[in-house]
Amino acid sequence: MKSLIVAREKEQAELKRLIDEPTAQLLAVYGRRRTGKTFLVREYFNDTFTFKHTAVSPLELQERDDGELIYRIQLNEFAVSLRKYGSKDDTPIKDWFEAFHRLEALLDSKRKKGKLVVFIDELPWLDTPRAGFLSAFEHFWNDWGSGKHNLLFIVCGSATSWMLDNLVNNKGGLYGRSNCEMHIHPFTLNETERYLQWRGLTFDRYDTVQAYMLTGGVAYYLSYFKPGKSLAQNVDEVFFSADGFMQKEYDRLFTSLFADNEGYRRIVEVLGCNRYGLTREVISEKAGVSLGGTLSNMLKSLVQSDLVSTYWNFGESKKTQYYKLTDMFCLFYLGFVQRNPTTNRTFWNDNQNSPRLISWRGRAFEDVCFVHQQQVKRAVGIEGVQAEVYPWHTTGDAASPGAQIDMLIDRADRVVNLCEMKFTQSNYTISKEYDDRLRTKISVLLEMTGGKRNVVVTLVTTYGLKTNMYSGRVQRVVTMDELFK
Repeated sequence: MKSLIVAREKEQAELKRLIDEPTAQLLAVYGRRRTGKTFLVREYFNDTFTFKHTAVSPLELQERDDGELIYRIQLNEFAVSLRKYGSKDDTPIKDWFEAFHRLEALLDSKRKKGKLVVFIDELPWLDTPRAGFLSAFEHFWNDWGSGKHNLLFIVCGSATSWMLDNLVNNKGGLYGRSNCEMHIHPFTLNETERYLQWRGLTFDRYDTVQAYMLTGGVAYYLSYFKPGKSLAQNVDEVFFSADGFMQKEYDRLFTSLFADNEGYRRIVEVLGCNRYGLTREVISEKAGVSLGGTLSNMLKSLVQSDLVSTYWNFGESKKTQYYKLTDMFCLFYLGFVQRNPTTNRTFWNDNQNSPRLISWRGRAFEDVCFVHQQQVKRAVGIEGVQAEVYPWHTTGDAASPGAQIDMLIDRADRVVNLCEMKFTQSNYTISKEYDDRLRTKISVLLEMTGGKRNVVVTLVTTYGLKTNMYSGRVQRVVTMDELFK
């Protein structure tokens, strides 16, 4: 059933490599919720596992018990999976050590030739309080699994920080034991287009970019778009109908990823109100999370989960790091569903050319370009040049005007690409007013660099640039099609 997997060529090649390895392999698959981690593994192996188990979501049970109920349910369901794959022992499992001993016995009873493929999905959910799960798993792998040369043991989880801290970067009993990690990121524009076409949706690239702005290339979200309907009709049905799936997804996203989800939610919502990101100190003040290790760990978790990105502001010390919300689904939800709710069930279709949607498209296109910065670099012919990419803004003062630049590429060859993003339905036309603002930006940037950088004005836009008396200001034009490469 590999034909059901769209894109993910690199990941499929890695799975094939691991199958061919002559020694035991422990693979940790992680990434943002809904990116298709489980689907990839299940479909690649056509659900023909030697043993497979999916942990029970603890979210609905947490208010009913202090942890003991969840612990017993997880063990009981693990026993059910063992029996499903051939275990004859139907006595209750007392703890995780016994659970893994039974798994050893089951795998020992299986065929001796060929690869034994074991898949445990949502592994972090098994690590309930006081359960001793991680110690039992470490013992299982170190004592038995790592010596089973025909074993491929795949563990998967959306709680990215747990996966990284306890498996990939483990400093305890599993130190150096994870042979491979696979971070499943959201789709690129190229992959999104291929996925939509595979599903029978006939969006042009203008609408495909907008679909990306709404979903961030998250495969599961895209799967709710139905063939035969326009983009606007799909958006209204998925986001704005009374029982639309995405109405509840924002809450599910946080409760599935983080134990203290309220703190994470506050950080994300503070960042969602600040276009250019914030420093740790400002986040602490606005989100009500004290400075220190707790905030650092929370921010790290948000970055690892593909919700937040970090950057430095051009010209400032790299000791000052900024955090920016870059998950496009969260940005869209906060702006259109949470902060400005509507009862209009055809809101998107009714407001296609409203100033609000036009403004949103412009901001969201900047985020899309930032995610696809490698494609931008390739399009302007600097893919092989060492470069740092920043959003950049300066407030200025009475003596010097401020400026905001959508994306700035600071190159090792002492050239700076000043990138402006414009999402329009036809070739972009530079007006006199915009030319004035552009000249100001160039002047501020040259002044800040002391004239030590050559500034190349680069326009990233949907269809191209209309020639007029101001268009000569732009030295490079990157069209939407380049972002799909």
